[in-house]
Amino acid sequence: MASTQTGKEGAVTAAVEALRKATIAADKAALEKLTAAELSYGHSSGRHENRAEFIEGLTSGKSSFSEITLTEQTVNVVDKIAIVRHTFNATRRKQGDKVKLYNLTIWTEQQGQWKLLARQAAKL
Repeated sequence: MASTQTGKEGAVTAAVEALRKATIAADKAALEKLTAAELSYGHSSGRHENRAEFIEGLTSGKSSFSEITLTEQTVNVVDKIAIVRHTFNATRRKQGDKVKLYNLTIWTEQQGQWKLLARQAAKL
């Protein structure tokens, strides 16, 4: 984390990290806490999921990761919206293969907590 981050940028960075951990753990309660009810989750394949589909995919094991690292992350906050970009490097649990994507995520501050509102992935 860059030392020049504002308090809001630091809070968003912490939320992104919490989502990374919750995704690996397939922690339904944490995933629900970290995502907005209106979540629009776009995959690099063009497939789109709402919040319920996103969480179900992770918690059912349909889509699961044994490892995720995020690199080259930038965080820009404008009022109650944050734009986060990073490279998503992961290992899928079942297949064991590596995934490398470029993600754009939009976060919204709701009642003092940062929640993922939208995500779009692109293949590198």
